[in-house]
Amino acid sequence: MGVLITSVLPSRKFHFHMRRYQFAAVGFLAILPLLAAYVGASIGGGILHPMRLNRMRLDETQAMLARTGATKEDFTAAATDGVQLRGWKVRPPAPNGDWVLLYHGVSDNCTGDIGHAEFLLRHGYSLVMMDARAHGESGGDMATYGWKERHDTVAVTNVLYSSEKVRHLYALGVSMGAAIALQSAAIEPRIEAVVAEAPFANLREVSYDYAGLHAGSWLGKSLFRPASMAAMHSVEKEGGFKPEDVSPEQAVAERPLPVLLICGTRDSTIPCRHSRRVYKAATGPKEFWIVRGAGPPPWVQHRQSTRRASSASSESIPRVPVQVPYKSKPDRSAGPFPAGFHFGEYAVYQALKRNEPPFCWKRG
Repeated sequence: MGVLITSVLPSRKFHFHMRRYQFAAVGFLAILPLLAAYVGASIGGGILHPMRLNRMRLDETQAMLARTGATKEDFTAAATDGVQLRGWKVRPPAPNGDWVLLYHGVSDNCTGDIGHAEFLLRHGYSLVMMDARAHGESGGDMATYGWKERHDTVAVTNVLYSSEKVRHLYALGVSMGAAIALQSAAIEPRIEAVVAEAPFANLREVSYDYAGLHAGSWLGKSLFRPASMAAMHSVEKEGGFKPEDVSPEQAVAERPLPVLLICGTRDSTIPCRHSRRVYKAATGPKEFWIVRGAGPPPWVQHRQSTRRASSASSESIPRVPVQVPYKSKPDRSAGPFPAGFHFGEYAVYQALKRNEPPFCWKRG
């Protein structure tokens, strides 16, 4: 009898502790969405008012200009709401008459694009490198990720065309800049093609990735969904626009222009599914580079190979973006990265290595 009692008591004690752990777990899961909603509401305003984290890389810019023989001059434009947009016009020693608008990422400034700038300058492209509103030396206290910035592009383009003879105009952007470039091209018909490195599909969709804490959008769409909902509610209330309307995915469906999309398979900030959605929605000639092993731009360097998909053969459309020779071999490896390049620069590098400008057209 004593043996039976001593054997039953530990079992009951074990089940008692298990129930306590279960109740604690249930309680934690019940309160977690409330905590997530509180955090989301707290950081919602920060989305519209990003910190200016990166310094102006003036020494690096001067070194790049010395290597290319290019010159820069200050360039300003007034947005429709009066915000002063500031940046540079940069010219190569032998300009080909084509201009490229460069767009940087969030919390950065125009000097974040000097890697892309060097490639383009070496091939005769003139550049407009602007600080986005609420970034760098531009005015404004609210970043809207394309909602207002697309109209800023129209203002910048108007000033550019009033002072320069522009043969062709293109756009190249990184992350937030990629989203702005695509949305700008939808309303600015003078932009003939866009290279977009790691754009988001729309602002609400990418909020799930941020809410998922880099573990995956599934977490942001489930357990931490209240954080996304609260943050986006704050954005909509203060910004005066719906987050789902800040949409490169919608922009490429509205205007059929050539686009080259680039993403990295290890980018947990803006995963490749965003570029896939934009690629699927695009109604014009389109290219898609997927860089294996690459993380978020532009802070990482990789030495992996790429694969890409294409919408049509080069013979079937009058104007086709970069990488036409790979049309018939979409899974061909493009080789290792040169030292010091991040993956967004990689697509441009591959084109230039074959003596093709990054905006290379087959004339109809």
